[in-house]
Amino acid sequence: MQYLDFENKVLEIDARIEEVKITKTNDAEGLAKELERLKEKKQKTLNDLYKELTPWQKCAVARHENRPHTLDYIKTIFKDFSPLCGDRSFAEDKAIIGGFAKLGEDTVMVIGHEKGHDTESRLEHNFGMAKPEGYRKAIRLMRLAEQFGVPVITLVDTAGAFPGLEGEERGQGQAIAAGTETCLDIKVPLIATIIGEGGSGGAIAMAAGNTIMMLENSIYSVISPEGCASILWKDHKFAPKAAEILNLTAGDLKRLGVIDTIISEPKGGAHRFPRETMLAVKEALQNALNNLKGKTGDELRRMRQDKFLQMTRLEQFDN
Repeated sequence: MQYLDFENKVLEIDARIEEVKITKTNDAEGLAKELERLKEKKQKTLNDLYKELTPWQKCAVARHENRPHTLDYIKTIFKDFSPLCGDRSFAEDKAIIGGFAKLGEDTVMVIGHEKGHDTESRLEHNFGMAKPEGYRKAIRLMRLAEQFGVPVITLVDTAGAFPGLEGEERGQGQAIAAGTETCLDIKVPLIATIIGEGGSGGAIAMAAGNTIMMLENSIYSVISPEGCASILWKDHKFAPKAAEILNLTAGDLKRLGVIDTIISEPKGGAHRFPRETMLAVKEALQNALNNLKGKTGDELRRMRQDKFLQMTRLEQFDN
């Protein structure tokens, strides 16, 4: 487990727990009591630390390498996943994973960014940073879902779209714009959940949904704090300050009306309690899907378009 900078107290307690576990003693009962005390102390410390994380600390939690990614969600909360590949134009982009699956008894199209968990898988999935063909694949799958009248569920977790020259040469901006347009246009329910990082246009291209949800310790922003700091102050060391002013936390975005629902995480973060977090997401997805059932395609499309038009009105941000 990778410990974040603000988790030093937890690291010390875990080290002590390991020491107690390997201690040789005849007092098994006393050892068990000490372990129980340390575990309670650890959870209390986590509760205190995670009760009021700063925006910069939430950035660190959202990016944690052990946080569950799209493939983890697919394996845990969906059934009968049938992966669909390629954009039918250029190539397969493994930064975007998608296909038909079952959520409970409902057939859905699930599409999400995949970052990978180790060096090999991160390189394979390009750290979740999609190229134009990735977003064109997502568009193809959304249209396929619309053709069959199947709801779309997107899992957003990317630092942003691929920033390299080859992406620009193949029309990165157009692909992102077309992805956003498709989200707003399809006549089936679209539920978007930010499960980690929601970075820039690479996120919005898959997040313009009827219902937009965020995990408690995820982030969603037009630019990364580091990128913002490099533009405003010409120095990455101001990233924590940038995180404060970007309003990128779930609480900020719920207050501003950008998202609809905050999904609580266990104290200690999704990286410590992945299964509990994923099951909470499953419940939230099922509730959101049930709320959209019975609406016509035209109603669903109009709801999304009205939602985003409302965000452009200045009075929305007066507070």
